[in-house]
Amino acid sequence: MDLSFSPEDIAFRDRVRAFMAQNLSPDTRRKVEQGRALDKSDVVEWQRTLNRVGWATPSWPASAGGPGWSAVQRYIFMDELYAACAPEPLSFNVSMIGPVLIAYGSDEQKARFLEATANLDIWWAQGFSEPGAGSDLAALSATAVRDGDHYVVNGQKLWQGMAHRADWMFTLVRTDPKAAKKQGGISFLLIDLKSPGVTIRPIITIDGRHEVNEVFLDDVRVPVGDRVGEENQGWTYAKYLLSNERTGIARIGMTRRILARVADALASVEAGLTEAAQARHAAEATAIEAELRALEITQLRVLAAQQAGQVDPRSSILKIKGVELRQAASELLLRVVGPAGYAFVYEGQGEAPSEAASNYFTLRAASIYGGASEVQKNIIASSVLGL
Repeated sequence: MDLSFSPEDIAFRDRVRAFMAQNLSPDTRRKVEQGRALDKSDVVEWQRTLNRVGWATPSWPASAGGPGWSAVQRYIFMDELYAACAPEPLSFNVSMIGPVLIAYGSDEQKARFLEATANLDIWWAQGFSEPGAGSDLAALSATAVRDGDHYVVNGQKLWQGMAHRADWMFTLVRTDPKAAKKQGGISFLLIDLKSPGVTIRPIITIDGRHEVNEVFLDDVRVPVGDRVGEENQGWTYAKYLLSNERTGIARIGMTRRILARVADALASVEAGLTEAAQARHAAEATAIEAELRALEITQLRVLAAQQAGQVDPRSSILKIKGVELRQAASELLLRVVGPAGYAFVYEGQGEAPSEAASNYFTLRAASIYGGASEVQKNIIASSVLGL
């Protein structure tokens, strides 16, 4: 596999790099670099800045309003995004519901939602996990009962990232409790979170932030026209969505950014490291970087398969290994900076961990979200290895 960039790819990279330097707000850049929480306005402003030049939806085809980039161009764009300490385009919109609507949505849904989704006029939340259904998502119990031109939805969803900022939620519900297989009785609905019967309650995580929520659905009426695809076929659309999510979940550039912080900390006099400790930590960083390079090659292969329209189960490899490397890098950074890394800093609404500690705490959950690592190993065993 030829891993060198063509002259056209290099020119594209330089154009993206220049755009980031000229258009990203210094305040937003500083927040991302320091691992601080972004305000909603930071995310919206940056995504709309990208959307003005057609870059907010890197994986979307030109026919759906995206840039129509190749797999290599998408990779370069995301790599430069991380290098510039820029926020990612909102993944719920860009990597999850957008591709599902493009592939399976009705013409009316595409006209109604795609442009607004790209421009963050609509902020989406993901309504998949429940108290009794996370890794085993097909065990979900939220129900949708047909009542004329509407479904009446009841249930509880858990761990909804940024649902308190969201306008709409895409969710899975059980429409046929008697289906022979539990995956067969599930439908994919779009729910306006302003609908009567929707309650959003915050969950404060270990790093002191409000990013996730639980959502209660009590007799929420959802028009049948807000169902994606066919009734009881939601599992097919969910698998497609999760494949797209896991492809981007490797976040190689993010790990590289953490390793750059490790290098800075190793060179800092304030770290107070002995020569032996510096050498040991540097060797660990080099080992992580080598594995990261191998993961890059795998990601490019998976992206190439996706570009050909295939749902590639190897995206589960990206999820597992990408998370492991980010966790390893964040742990290494915390050890290198030492006790100073555990200090708390004021963030405007209370105290929160320092950048090193925040990265470490936040990434503990990465083994679970996007599909637990243990479940991903089962997918690899059955779909990749044929076991």
